[in-house]
Formats: sequence, structure tokens, C-alpha cells
Amino acid sequence: MLPKPWMLLLLFGLFCQLSVAYKPVVLVHGILADKGCMNVVAKRIKELHPGTVVYATDRFTGWSSLAPMWHQVDALAADLLNISKAHPEGVHLVGYSQGGLVSRAILEKYPEHNVQTFISLSSPQAGQYGTKFLHLYFPNLWLKTAFEIFYSDVGQYTSVANYWNDPHHQKLYYKYSVFLPYANNEKASNQSAIYKQGFRKLKKLVLIGGPDDEVITPWQSSHFGYYNENETVIDMKDQDIYKQDMFGLKTLDESGRIQIITQAGIDHFSWHINLSVIDKHIIPHLD
Repeated sequence: MLPKPWMLLLLFGLFCQLSVAYKPVVLVHGILADKGCMNVVAKRIKELHPGTVVYATDRFTGWSSLAPMWHQVDALAADLLNISKAHPEGVHLVGYSQGGLVSRAILEKYPEHNVQTFISLSSPQAGQYGTKFLHLYFPNLWLKTAFEIFYSDVGQYTSVANYWNDPHHQKLYYKYSVFLPYANNEKASNQSAIYKQGFRKLKKLVLIGGPDDEVITPWQSSHFGYYNENETVIDMKDQDIYKQDMFGLKTLDESGRIQIITQAGIDHFSWHINLSVIDKHIIPHLD
């Protein structure tokens, strides 16, 4: 006896449900945070994409998140590469705030990764020049004099100093900064040749930020835009790092692999807990 059409449709539907497999997602928290910082994102991913394996790092929590950026990059890369080996089908990477910049450097320095989609959630990708949030950690820090601390051999032992990008003291920035100019391939190193290779592997780059962030300064840094010497924001496509394709931004953009998302009304400490942001701007990019 042949099965009835409705039975075939039911069996087909069940097969489709069983065959859906979402790629694992790796979450990297922000500065002075911990693993629990990303709980809302992790829970929502599992609710909307049942069966998804989600990894949230518990490294560099609290004050240890002020450790030098390259130190964080190397340690977290070891974890990401182990996860990649366990999931040869590929993984997705979501980095929030400072964690997004750490994540970007991992992708560059370790081209053996198998990250498919990288979502940078309100991260200072082009640097930081604002002290509002820094007063929590450096109570007497002033915007105009922060370079005196950060652009020194001692100052560079803190993560924030590694991506402090003072538009009025660029000579000191290039002289002392041991992280961002190298991650941007603005300064040559023995790693320069592989940085493009690692970043260009991405199938999709999602850059999320907005004008009401009030911490990432300028907020366009989350989109690789940044101040010139007059504190006028220069968009990503007019930056040298893009025009000269220093680490692969232009390549990704011209092949249609970059999505830039601007969302108003979200402050910096809400991006990773706002369900609307998560549902609209994160979940759709996780297959």
C-alpha cells in the first residue's frame, strides 16, 4: 500500500527539521565583563536556532580584561582554533566592545581559523578617543592628556592604551602603540603578509554600531570610520586602511561580504542584552 500524499509531506517536513544544523557560535565579551555578560545573546540564539552549540569565553574577565591586547589575542585564539577543529563545518564569531577588536585581530593573526561570519558588535575597530567610560578605571584621566599615559612603554601594558588613537598625536601613536597600527597593517611586521589572508577568508563581516552609543568614540569607529586631525569623522571607504586594502576590508566590501548596520537609540551597555538588536541584527546572520 502506497503512503498517502499527506504522509509524504509530513515525513518530508520532519526530515527537513532534522537536517537543519546551525553552525556553532563563539561569543567574546567586552572590557571588565565576564562570561555571563553574553548570557542573553547565548540564550536567544538557542531559543531561535535550537540545537546551536554556543561557546562563551570565560578568559580575561573583570580587571584581567585590561591585559595587553596581543596577549588576549593569542590566548583566545588557542581556544577558537580548538573549537574550529571540533567543528570543521565552520563557526561564527560574535565580539562585543573590546572583544570585537580582539576577535578581529585573531582572524588576522591566525589564518587557519574557519570562522564563516564575524559580527563586530559596537567595537572600537578604528580606535578609541573618548574617556567617558575610562573614568571608571582611570578616575583622573582627561581626554586631552590621556596620550601622556597611554603613549608610553608602561602605558602600553593596558588594553585600552593599545587601541587609543589620539588624532592630535599621531606621531606618538605610531611610535608607541604596539597593537592597533600593526593589526591595521599600517606598520609592517613579520606577520603582515598573513593578516590579509586571515581576514579575507570571511564569508561575511557584520559591523554594528550607532550614534547613541556614548562610549565608542567616535561611534563610527564601530564601522571603521574615524577622526582626522580636526576631529571630523572620515568614513571607512575614505580611510587609508580601506583604500590601500591593508588587511582586506576593501576586498570583502567589493565582493559584497560586508554589511554595515547603524542602529539609533542603543547605548553601549545595551547592545548585547537588547532582544530587538539580537533578533534583527545578529540572529539572521547565523546559519
